[in-house]
Amino acid sequence: MDRLNTLAGRALIVVVDDRTAHGDVEDESGPLVGELLQEDGFLVDGTVVVSSDEVEIRKALNTAVIGGVDLVVSVGGTGVSPRDVTPEVTIEILDREIPGIAEALRSSALAAGSIEGGLSRGVAGISGSTLVVNLAGTRESVRDGMATLARLARHVIGDLSRVDE
Repeated sequence: MDRLNTLAGRALIVVVDDRTAHGDVEDESGPLVGELLQEDGFLVDGTVVVSSDEVEIRKALNTAVIGGVDLVVSVGGTGVSPRDVTPEVTIEILDREIPGIAEALRSSALAAGSIEGGLSRGVAGISGSTLVVNLAGTRESVRDGMATLARLARHVIGDLSRVDE
């Protein structure tokens, strides 16, 4: 299958990082996720950068779901610090969790030697007809996570589109 000629769906990226949101550092995760999504046949609607604030994260995720994208990939805020609240906010907006995706992402990360990705508290699931997935924020976690996620996301999005027909 020619991945570039087969649209996998529309995607939006949400980067959760205080320093990036405040303009202290340049966003490196968002462009990387966007590039990898495009390589896998997704049309990327854009990247939203928010601080590690529950209200900001919820607003960004809900806006993406209401906007009708097929996939929302959030990056960051999945660790164990007090400011890492992305999984808790994500769970609140999900209609159904898909624990197998989060488990696959952690397993793949550990196998690749990514401590952050392996210890990520990220979750995945469906909100409306949108797949929402949390990734750890390190470059290695993003690279490994996207390699694992692409095939799984295509499958879920395919199933969701058949249900809507």
